[in-house]
Amino acid sequence: MSREATFIDSLRALATHPAARNLEDDCAVLELGSETLVLTHDMLVAGTHYLPGADMADVAWKLVATNLSDLAAKGAQPLGVLLGHMLGAGDERFVAGLAEVLAHYNVPLLGGDTASGTGTRSHGLTALGRATHTPVPSRGGAQVGDGVWLTGQVGAAMLGFEALRDATGADHAAYSRPTPRLVEGQALAPLASAMMDVSDGLLLDAFRMAQASQVSLAIDIASVPVADPARRMACLTWGDDYELLFTLPPGCKVGVNATRIGTVEPRGFAPLFVDGEPVTNPQGLGYTHK
Repeated sequence: MSREATFIDSLRALATHPAARNLEDDCAVLELGSETLVLTHDMLVAGTHYLPGADMADVAWKLVATNLSDLAAKGAQPLGVLLGHMLGAGDERFVAGLAEVLAHYNVPLLGGDTASGTGTRSHGLTALGRATHTPVPSRGGAQVGDGVWLTGQVGAAMLGFEALRDATGADHAAYSRPTPRLVEGQALAPLASAMMDVSDGLLLDAFRMAQASQVSLAIDIASVPVADPARRMACLTWGDDYELLFTLPPGCKVGVNATRIGTVEPRGFAPLFVDGEPVTNPQGLGYTHK
């Protein structure tokens, strides 16, 4: 088990409020009278989530977009964000990028905090949203017989990262300025039995959905749309794509640009089956913090 997984397990004893969803979902879901709030918090760390020398405007965009992607997986409408920012080089560019992304998604900055430091630079963001449909989708609702679906394609972020790393001049927007699927998430919220965003790799996130739903997901590799067919498996495990992975009951009309990539099956001895082969260990399926 990774250090990250071990630490999160230790926090579950503290996260006893129903809104925390046992720390097994993309967001907290808090009921307040007739409204349901959806809250999430993500961080970006230099050298882990963005390359040294990255345009800080891109870092700001990605920080907001990754959090909005979590809201998208709940079908939530964004209400605002709170920023945690470590001061450093490129602060002016960071503010410029922040202004761009907030204007693009019509999301207000509500507050936050800044700090100085000498260690590795990090940035945090809390996004608040309003549920557009209840019950709010979770990772844990997939039912036997459902289809497994994916919006868009995976692997484009990997190609964008390589373009930046190798300074090829190729388009890197999929990595540096991802697009949260907010419209798709709101359309799917009344329909999907389970939904999450693909941030750590399609196969790893499918494994997690299967575990949360206590079912098995059978994925057909050839049916998954990828940005680089010559490196199909790399596309399925690299992550950072921020597409939506969801399950739908049989006969349900999708209504968004998505591809069926598998089927929900009764829980067997493996949470995930890839082209019929059982996968019992998530190691190597995607990105995890060591």
